[in-house]
This record gives sequence, structure tokens and C-alpha cells, in this order.
Amino acid sequence: MTKRSDHWQNSWGSNPAGKSWVQERPDLSLSMIAECELAKNASVLDMGGGASTLVDFLLADGFSNITVADISKTSLELAQQRLGKKAKQVKWVVADACDWQPTQNFGLWHDRAVFHFLTEAKDRDSYKQRLYDFVPKGGFLVMATFAIGGPKKCSGLPIVQYDAQSLTNEVGAGFNLLDSQLEIHTTPGGAAQNFQYVRMQRI
Repeated sequence: MTKRSDHWQNSWGSNPAGKSWVQERPDLSLSMIAECELAKNASVLDMGGGASTLVDFLLADGFSNITVADISKTSLELAQQRLGKKAKQVKWVVADACDWQPTQNFGLWHDRAVFHFLTEAKDRDSYKQRLYDFVPKGGFLVMATFAIGGPKKCSGLPIVQYDAQSLTNEVGAGFNLLDSQLEIHTTPGGAAQNFQYVRMQRI
């Protein structure tokens, strides 16, 4: 295991329901995904999905080709336990977003709060290479990071804050910005965190 994967395995190993990023229902992600007007058999990736409930709502909405990838095996196991028999309808992948080699393209790449942990340019470049390699033209990216004025650390790690323009610039000219929204996320502990969401299309 890498140092990065060790950190997230340990993080998810205690009080998973109390983690600051936990959402009961990921409303803004779901809204932006709906705006993409994808076919129900479109290939959908939740990168860094971990134990997120996004997959629950995608399944309920009829999506049939879902992949959830996360660096933490423990987080994926939590999601599978929650879904029960429905978990068999999903592809589960233990993967680091910076070096994973997918075996398929994705019509939608969703990432809530992975990219902002990539504080080194080489890691961002590796991540973006996968976006360009595995999201074909016409495909969509829905990404959320901590916003300007939001937290400067998460899970004890430094992060990079973005606004819509800086995140668009970082992702690069191969994606066109369609929509951007700010969200104030209330953590399970009651704290408020500012997130920046963007919806982009591969061109």
C-alpha cells in the first residue's frame, strides 16, 4: 500500500458516519448529473466515491453501468454493505486516481472532493491525463472541490481551494465549462464548508 492509501484506509476505519464529507443525499451532484441528460446505460464513474450515497440514488434512478472507485477498500466495503444485494449491480474498484488504468471509457466522470487533495502538479497532471484518456468527446465531468474561503485542510491533509475559473483553467482546454455552483455543505458535526461545483463537457 502507498502512503496515500494507508492514510485513507486508516481514516475510514473509525467513525465513518461522522466524517466531515458525509452527505445524506448529494443533491447538487444529482442535479448536475441530471442536467447531462445521460442514457440510463451510460458508463458512469464516481471517482473517490468511497461510502458516498451517490451510487444509491443513481441505481434508484435506473442507471445500470456504474463504477465506484476509491483508494480505500474499507470505504467501498461500507458502501457495499449498505447496498446489500444491489451492490452486485455496481463495479467496485480499489484505485488511486493518479495511477489507475481503467478498462473502459466513461460518459460521466464524477468527483466530489478528490481533486482538491492533489497539491502537487505532477499528481494533478496524472489525474488529468486520465480524464483526457477515458472521457471521450461529448462526455461529462462533474467535479467539486473546496471553494475559495472554504477549509484549508481535510482529514489532516492540505488541499487546494478553487473557484469556477481556476478549476476550469486547471482542468484544461479539452473541457468546456457548462455550469458552476457554490454549495455550503453542513458536516455531520454541524460545521459549514464551502464547495465549488463545476459541470464540464469534453470537446
